[in-house]
Amino acid sequence: MSRTDLLPQRPPTAAAAPQTPYPSKAELLACLPADLLQHKPAKAWGSLALSLGLSLLAFGLGTRIPLTAAASPLWLLYGLVTGTVAMGCWVLAHECGHGAFHPNRRLEAAVGFTLHSLLLVPYFSWQRSHAVHHANCNQLEGGETHVPPRAESAFGQSVEATVQRLGPNLFGLQALFTHLVLGWPLYLLSGVAGGEDYGAPTSHFWNGAPFRNGRRPLFPAGFRPRMLQSNLGLLAMLLALALAAAHFSVARVLCVYGLPLLVINAWLVTYTWLQHTDTDIPHFAADQWTWAKGALQTVDRPYGPLINLLHHGIGSTHVCHHVNSAIPHYNAWRGSALLQRQFPDLVRYDPTPIHRALWRVASRCSVVRQEAAGDGYFYEPQLKAQRIGHD
Repeated sequence: MSRTDLLPQRPPTAAAAPQTPYPSKAELLACLPADLLQHKPAKAWGSLALSLGLSLLAFGLGTRIPLTAAASPLWLLYGLVTGTVAMGCWVLAHECGHGAFHPNRRLEAAVGFTLHSLLLVPYFSWQRSHAVHHANCNQLEGGETHVPPRAESAFGQSVEATVQRLGPNLFGLQALFTHLVLGWPLYLLSGVAGGEDYGAPTSHFWNGAPFRNGRRPLFPAGFRPRMLQSNLGLLAMLLALALAAAHFSVARVLCVYGLPLLVINAWLVTYTWLQHTDTDIPHFAADQWTWAKGALQTVDRPYGPLINLLHHGIGSTHVCHHVNSAIPHYNAWRGSALLQRQFPDLVRYDPTPIHRALWRVASRCSVVRQEAAGDGYFYEPQLKAQRIGHD
């Protein structure tokens, strides 16, 4: 039996599900048995061996490709394949950040720190902001990453003006480029798409001025030593890249390392964007939000057996991950099936092919507005009878 066989057939979209009250956090957690939290180090190390081994093999092949114009198609294929394979290392570092990789916390932190530093991710800073994301998922004020602008805000009005000027198709193309190519470094550097409470800009590299302008800090003052430790990991990797460029060439390093890194970042943004954004997924103001409401706005999508193998199911078991992020990836498939069985009208699954879903989100999700007091904020007007889980 394959992993995907564990998941029952689900309704086509959350929008078609009947109106159902949200459970409490305790009720959500209670349907996931404690044995799902058990670590199986052999499986964890096996997943790491798969992702790291394939990544090293792919990067090694990249050192053999000639730096010629005639080899450009080969370089594009190399970047796509190597970045897709190496995304598995990013996912396992993400699992380390949640305490879901290994019972030895020091060893786990070392693995996560090493993997993320190799991919130019500030591990401990990301771990902090990602925990904030999980604690406040789909909340407009306290949420983190892919928090949409409200239509009535100054930024929201600017975005709407851009949509009117460009039209949905050109806006969609612009959104794809800014998200998939620029989005991840811009988020790390300046906190784009962060929650309203944290102000702008915020930075994963420094938590003092001028990056401390919100109602509450994303990174408290006491977090600075961990932030600096993250920065040291990045500096070590940048130094290694500079030495490699001096020994081989800048072009060689940009092609062998830079091209796959662009693809890894694009995969990362694709996952997080599609996991929490669509025309039928609400965001909530703080006074209307609950933890269970936020966690259940996550959506699982069909990435297929190969990508699920390479990326350890992160896009197809993400609802379970948000309900209990300490569950290791190899147990998340069973957790997903249990959640769906217990809450069939609330666990979201969208069978839309990924490229079509990505275009729908890019071209139609710009700003959110609230149609009625006490209701969620949606990207596009939706009939209330179509919505999921209203109290």
